[in-house]
Amino acid sequence: MSLEQRVQQHFAASIEAKQATLAAGIGPILDAARLCAVRLQAGAKILSCGNGGSAGDAQHFSSELLNRFERERRPLAAVALTTDSSTVTSIANDYDYSQVFSKQVQALGREGDLLLAISTSGNSANVIKAMEAAHAAGMNIIAMTGRDGGKMAPMLKAGDVELRAAHDVTARIQEVHLLFLHCLCDALDEILFGDG
Repeated sequence: MSLEQRVQQHFAASIEAKQATLAAGIGPILDAARLCAVRLQAGAKILSCGNGGSAGDAQHFSSELLNRFERERRPLAAVALTTDSSTVTSIANDYDYSQVFSKQVQALGREGDLLLAISTSGNSANVIKAMEAAHAAGMNIIAMTGRDGGKMAPMLKAGDVELRAAHDVTARIQEVHLLFLHCLCDALDEILFGDG
Protein backbone atom coordinates (compact mmCIF):
# COMPACT_ATOMS: atom_id res chain seq x y z
CA MET A 1 0.00 0.00 0.00
CA SER A 2 1.37 3.42 -0.95
CA LEU A 3 1.67 6.33 1.49
CA GLU A 4 -1.10 8.11 -0.41
CA GLN A 5 -3.37 5.09 0.05
CA ARG A 6 -2.53 4.97 3.76
CA VAL A 7 -3.52 8.62 4.16
CA GLN A 8 -6.75 8.02 2.25
CA GLN A 9 -7.43 5.00 4.47
CA HIS A 10 -7.02 7.12 7.64
CA PHE A 11 -9.48 9.71 6.33
CA ALA A 12 -11.99 7.04 5.35
CA ALA A 13 -11.70 5.28 8.72
CA SER A 14 -12.12 8.57 10.59
CA ILE A 15 -15.24 9.45 8.61
CA GLU A 16 -16.62 5.94 9.17
CA ALA A 17 -16.03 6.15 12.94
CA LYS A 18 -17.83 9.49 13.15
CA GLN A 19 -20.76 8.28 11.07
CA ALA A 20 -21.04 5.11 13.17
CA THR A 21 -21.16 7.24 16.34
CA LEU A 22 -23.58 9.87 15.05
CA ALA A 23 -26.98 8.20 15.51
CA ALA A 24 -26.34 6.98 19.06
CA GLY A 25 -24.25 10.03 19.97
CA ILE A 26 -26.64 12.93 19.37
CA GLY A 27 -28.85 12.32 22.42
CA PRO A 28 -25.98 11.92 24.90
CA ILE A 29 -24.18 14.98 23.47
CA LEU A 30 -27.30 17.09 23.99
CA ASP A 31 -27.79 15.63 27.49
CA ALA A 32 -24.17 16.41 28.37
CA ALA A 33 -24.40 19.95 26.99
CA ARG A 34 -27.59 20.68 28.94
CA LEU A 35 -26.06 19.24 32.11
CA CYS A 36 -22.95 21.40 31.70
CA ALA A 37 -25.05 24.49 31.00
CA VAL A 38 -27.27 24.03 34.06
CA ARG A 39 -24.31 23.45 36.35
CA LEU A 40 -22.24 26.33 34.96
CA GLN A 41 -25.24 28.68 35.29
CA ALA A 42 -25.51 27.60 38.93
CA GLY A 43 -21.89 28.59 39.59
CA ALA A 44 -20.36 25.12 39.41
CA LYS A 45 -17.18 24.16 37.57
CA ILE A 46 -16.10 21.33 35.30
CA LEU A 47 -13.00 19.33 36.22
CA SER A 48 -11.49 17.21 33.44
CA CYS A 49 -8.92 14.40 33.33
CA GLY A 50 -7.39 11.75 31.10
CA ASN A 51 -4.02 10.28 30.12
CA GLY A 52 -1.88 10.86 27.03
CA GLY A 53 -4.05 12.07 24.16
CA SER A 54 -6.99 12.15 26.56
CA ALA A 55 -5.01 14.50 28.81
CA GLY A 56 -4.63 16.73 25.77
CA ASP A 57 -8.39 16.55 25.23
CA ALA A 58 -9.02 17.46 28.88
CA GLN A 59 -6.80 20.51 28.51
CA HIS A 60 -8.33 21.42 25.15
CA PHE A 61 -11.86 21.38 26.61
CA SER A 62 -10.83 23.39 29.65
CA SER A 63 -9.13 26.03 27.52
CA GLU A 64 -12.16 26.35 25.24
CA LEU A 65 -14.35 27.04 28.29
CA LEU A 66 -11.95 29.35 30.10
CA ASN A 67 -11.11 31.38 27.01
CA ARG A 68 -13.67 30.95 24.22
CA PHE A 69 -14.76 28.56 21.51
CA GLU A 70 -16.10 30.45 18.47
CA ARG A 71 -17.97 33.41 19.95
CA GLU A 72 -17.04 36.20 22.30
CA ARG A 73 -18.45 35.49 25.74
CA ARG A 74 -17.53 35.48 29.41
CA PRO A 75 -15.13 32.79 30.67
CA LEU A 76 -16.63 29.55 31.99
CA ALA A 77 -15.30 27.72 35.05
CA ALA A 78 -13.14 24.74 34.10
CA VAL A 79 -10.02 23.06 35.46
CA ALA A 80 -7.90 20.44 33.68
CA LEU A 81 -6.44 18.15 36.36
CA THR A 82 -3.63 17.15 33.98
CA THR A 83 -1.73 20.43 33.86
CA ASP A 84 -0.02 20.86 37.24
CA SER A 85 3.12 18.75 36.84
CA SER A 86 4.28 19.39 40.41
CA THR A 87 0.99 18.13 41.84
CA VAL A 88 0.72 15.17 39.47
CA THR A 89 4.30 14.01 40.05
CA SER A 90 4.20 14.52 43.83
CA ILE A 91 1.03 12.44 44.15
CA ALA A 92 2.47 9.76 41.86
CA ASN A 93 5.72 9.73 43.85
CA ASP A 94 4.30 9.92 47.39
CA TYR A 95 1.26 7.70 46.82
CA ASP A 96 0.49 6.08 43.49
CA TYR A 97 -0.15 7.17 39.91
CA SER A 98 -3.70 5.85 40.20
CA GLN A 99 -4.45 8.70 42.65
CA VAL A 100 -3.15 11.67 40.60
CA PHE A 101 -6.66 12.81 39.66
CA SER A 102 -8.73 11.52 42.60
CA LYS A 103 -6.77 13.54 45.16
CA GLN A 104 -7.32 16.67 43.08
CA VAL A 105 -11.05 15.90 42.80
CA GLN A 106 -11.20 15.48 46.58
CA ALA A 107 -9.53 18.87 47.05
CA LEU A 108 -11.24 20.88 44.29
CA GLY A 109 -14.55 19.15 43.60
CA ARG A 110 -17.74 20.30 45.26
CA GLU A 111 -21.28 18.98 45.18
CA GLY A 112 -22.85 20.12 41.92
CA ASP A 113 -19.55 20.30 40.02
CA LEU A 114 -18.98 18.01 37.04
CA LEU A 115 -16.13 15.67 36.15
CA LEU A 116 -15.28 15.11 32.49
CA ALA A 117 -13.57 11.70 32.63
CA ILE A 118 -11.83 10.68 29.41
CA SER A 119 -10.44 7.23 28.56
CA THR A 120 -10.39 5.61 25.12
CA SER A 121 -10.53 2.14 26.69
CA GLY A 122 -12.75 3.08 29.62
CA ASN A 123 -10.28 1.26 31.87
CA SER A 124 -7.76 3.91 33.03
CA ALA A 125 -7.24 3.26 36.75
CA ASN A 126 -6.58 6.88 37.67
CA VAL A 127 -9.66 8.10 35.77
CA ILE A 128 -11.78 5.42 37.48
CA LYS A 129 -10.53 6.57 40.90
CA ALA A 130 -11.36 10.17 39.92
CA MET A 131 -14.90 9.03 39.09
CA GLU A 132 -15.21 7.36 42.49
CA ALA A 133 -14.02 10.56 44.20
CA ALA A 134 -16.45 12.65 42.13
CA HIS A 135 -19.42 10.51 43.11
CA ALA A 136 -18.35 10.64 46.75
CA ALA A 137 -18.31 14.45 46.52
CA GLY A 138 -21.81 14.61 45.01
CA MET A 139 -20.61 15.40 41.50
CA ASN A 140 -22.00 14.06 38.26
CA ILE A 141 -19.80 12.65 35.52
CA ILE A 142 -19.58 12.99 31.77
CA ALA A 143 -17.54 9.97 30.66
CA MET A 144 -15.95 9.88 27.22
CA THR A 145 -15.11 6.30 26.30
CA GLY A 146 -14.67 3.98 23.33
CA ARG A 147 -14.92 0.29 22.51
CA ASP A 148 -17.42 -1.25 24.98
CA GLY A 149 -17.15 1.55 27.57
CA GLY A 150 -14.76 -0.51 29.71
CA LYS A 151 -15.05 -0.41 33.50
CA MET A 152 -16.19 3.21 33.42
CA ALA A 153 -19.55 2.64 31.72
CA PRO A 154 -21.13 0.49 34.48
CA MET A 155 -19.93 2.97 37.13
CA LEU A 156 -22.21 5.71 35.81
CA LYS A 157 -25.20 6.68 37.92
CA ALA A 158 -28.43 8.59 37.37
CA GLY A 159 -27.57 12.07 36.12
CA ASP A 160 -24.28 10.97 34.55
CA VAL A 161 -23.75 10.84 30.77
CA GLU A 162 -21.56 8.57 28.63
CA LEU A 163 -20.25 9.77 25.28
CA ARG A 164 -18.96 6.59 23.63
CA ALA A 165 -17.07 6.54 20.34
CA ALA A 166 -18.30 3.63 18.23
CA HIS A 167 -14.88 2.23 17.35
CA ASP A 168 -12.10 -0.02 18.67
CA VAL A 169 -9.00 1.78 17.36
CA THR A 170 -7.49 4.36 19.74
CA ALA A 171 -6.74 6.95 17.04
CA ARG A 172 -10.31 6.80 15.73
CA ILE A 173 -11.74 7.04 19.27
CA GLN A 174 -9.59 10.10 19.96
CA GLU A 175 -10.81 11.74 16.75
CA VAL A 176 -14.42 11.16 17.76
CA HIS A 177 -13.68 12.44 21.28
CA LEU A 178 -12.39 15.71 19.85
CA LEU A 179 -15.58 16.03 17.82
CA PHE A 180 -17.62 15.36 20.99
CA LEU A 181 -15.76 18.21 22.71
CA HIS A 182 -16.34 20.64 19.87
CA CYS A 183 -20.04 19.72 19.77
CA LEU A 184 -20.24 20.32 23.53
CA CYS A 185 -18.51 23.69 23.26
CA ASP A 186 -20.76 24.81 20.43
CA ALA A 187 -23.92 23.62 22.19
CA LEU A 188 -22.86 25.35 25.43
CA ASP A 189 -22.26 28.61 23.59
CA GLU A 190 -25.68 28.34 21.98
CA ILE A 191 -27.51 27.42 25.20
CA LEU A 192 -25.80 30.00 27.40
CA PHE A 193 -25.11 32.83 24.96
CA GLY A 194 -27.24 32.23 21.85
CA ASP A 195 -29.87 34.60 20.54
CA GLY A 196 -32.67 32.04 20.89
